Amino acid sequence: MYPTLTPPQVVVTAIYVGANSDTVEKAVTIPLEEAINGVEGMRYINSSSTNSGISTITATFKTGYDLDIAAVDVQNRVASVTGRLPAAVNATGVTITKANFNFVFGAGFYTEDGRYSPEFISNYLDVYVKDALKRVPGVGDVMIFGERKYAMRVWLNPERLAARSLTATDVVNALVEQNVEIPQVSLDSRHRTQNRPSSCLCASSAASLVPPNSTTSSSRTPPTAWCCSKTWGTLKSAPRTIALR
Repeated sequence: MYPTLTPPQVVVTAIYVGANSDTVEKAVTIPLEEAINGVEGMRYINSSSTNSGISTITATFKTGYDLDIAAVDVQNRVASVTGRLPAAVNATGVTITKANFNFVFGAGFYTEDGRYSPEFISNYLDVYVKDALKRVPGVGDVMIFGERKYAMRVWLNPERLAARSLTATDVVNALVEQNVEIPQVSLDSRHRTQNRPSSCLCASSAASLVPPNSTTSSSRTPPTAWCCSKTWGTLKSAPRTIALR
């Protein structure tokens, strides 16, 4: 048996949806860094904040330090500062992963006949492959390069917002109120059953997204929206490789 030469690492990941890199750094990365810094056995810490709203903090510990203990210590530090994080970050959660960034395996996924789109392949890997590989003994994390996530982007008209005495925060609050998770409803009448989706934000209901304190009600132009049965948003590059580390 050879000694462990690679220093153990604990990665903390948080997502602040809709924020740029500067906002992510000030509101998420800095508070987490201040809490994690100085944890027992840590050698150094580095972080990154991206324009996609992702904050990643990597704490590197001394060689041979127990990775399980390191992860617990980091988790306790993170828990002490979650109250200072934005509500959007707490809603998605802060992920703490025991990882080593040495790739041990990589695989590419594609269809020879082009039957499935890159979006379908990315979703299939995320639902059926990623979690199964994480359960393999010795695997710390699984990354999907070029992963595509569904999203919806809304562009605001500053002039119309000013005419209605609204701010971007008012629109965000209206979207949050309208896009809620509710239990599925089944209507049973003898042999007929109708299932309704648990969450759907459709263009037909977009008019109700205008907050009630709007001062002008004669002209309401609902923002562009899509039903959950369609593809949402702008997608990233096509997935080509899945890697284990």
